[in-house]
Amino acid sequence: MTRSLSRLFTEHPQTVDETYFQHMRFAAGFAVKLLGAGCAAIVHAVLPFLFEKTASRMINDMHYRMHNRNG
Repeated sequence: MTRSLSRLFTEHPQTVDETYFQHMRFAAGFAVKLLGAGCAAIVHAVLPFLFEKTASRMINDMHYRMHNRNG
């Protein structure tokens, strides 16, 4: 059972050539950036003259980073 439980935490990170903690750091960093992009989008919704391209730029940057992370 311990081996099965351990595999739950390591199987996916290994598919992207990362340890559990490397993957945790990468995913947590993305979560923080997504929260930032979401906040910028909310402010933009109320005050459309602010953060006109911030959320879309952040998402494009994250997309690029995710698809080019091992290269």
